[in-house]
Amino acid sequence: MLRTIGLMSGTSLDGVDAAWVETDGEAIGRIGPALTLPYDPALRRDLRRLLDRVAGAPPPMVAGALPRDPVEVGEDDPFLADCVRRLTERHAEAVEALRAEVARTLGEGTDLLGFHGQTILHRPARPGDAAPGRTWQVGDAAWLARRTGLPVAYDFRSADVAAGGQGAPLVPVVHAALAAALPKPLAVLNLGGVGNVTWIGSDGRLVAFDTGPANGPLDDWARKRAQTDYDRDGVLSLAGQPDGAVLGRLMAHPYLAAPPPKSLDRLDFDRALKEAGAPALSPQDGAATLVAFAAVCVAAAARHLPEAPLQWLVCGGGRRNPAMMQALAGALEQPVRPVEIVGWNGDALEAQAFGVLAARVVRGLPITFPGTTGAPRPLPGGQVVRP
Repeated sequence: MLRTIGLMSGTSLDGVDAAWVETDGEAIGRIGPALTLPYDPALRRDLRRLLDRVAGAPPPMVAGALPRDPVEVGEDDPFLADCVRRLTERHAEAVEALRAEVARTLGEGTDLLGFHGQTILHRPARPGDAAPGRTWQVGDAAWLARRTGLPVAYDFRSADVAAGGQGAPLVPVVHAALAAALPKPLAVLNLGGVGNVTWIGSDGRLVAFDTGPANGPLDDWARKRAQTDYDRDGVLSLAGQPDGAVLGRLMAHPYLAAPPPKSLDRLDFDRALKEAGAPALSPQDGAATLVAFAAVCVAAAARHLPEAPLQWLVCGGGRRNPAMMQALAGALEQPVRPVEIVGWNGDALEAQAFGVLAARVVRGLPITFPGTTGAPRPLPGGQVVRP
């Protein structure tokens, strides 16, 4: 068993999640402490600027081979390099804080880090695309290894995308390990900036894909229209009413009807939201419409599952929004519950998963599969850099 710390900075751009897990990449032993270090407002703002800059850049900026070393890319652009430096420093601070807590509470050390980095572009190949897909996670894994003195597994998505897969979701194999004793079929729904679902069949079969926008557009809306970082406790969305016309136009988006495998970039729906008329809504009605749309996306995703799940277990920040949970309960026919009901930590789950995936990378085990990313076969992935 390896003692790992998994690190995750998701599409919500809110901070670093870090979690300690003992695992060999297949079985999960002890699950230790976890923590979240928020990004300061300046870093959060700059990461969002970076997303916008890359999304709107002309093709030469992202053309060619998949960037396998984020540091080389960062050296070409001072703003990007500065963001990478600050982002990686915050990850190192999370590692140091968690190692101290693990030593204090468990008397244990750490053998390996799983470093996802920050996704700033995710454009996997679509059917009919002539060009290869692209996925881009930034972060200086080599610097993190030197700073912490630990080997770092990173670059989890590139090999899958290069082989024609979607590069996402990556966590389903870990969901399956955690859910080994739970009744099935089961759906695990993660509501971060983008939503994704893992369906686990009674025979262990996995189907997974991104459902659609989740917290990302709602967070952006709350910042622009209500001057708050996010819709805390659903106060904004619960005070409004979904706009039926806008929601109807959004529901016609072809992504919802497309069969899996499929995945999204955080900004893929920005244009659709503008064209549907969302910017004309009041702050409250706009938030309520975005919540309703996130739930509709999940309901549309349910139609692509091989069999109806017995229940939906929800993780990620979206489960803390009462408006989101109410909307899901109304849109789905099965019970919708936070993952805490089965003893999981919904705030730490993705970070824990990257600790497990790091162990799989070190052992050369597959991390993506035909049913989860559309990979042509179970594929290993990732790279390891040592201090």
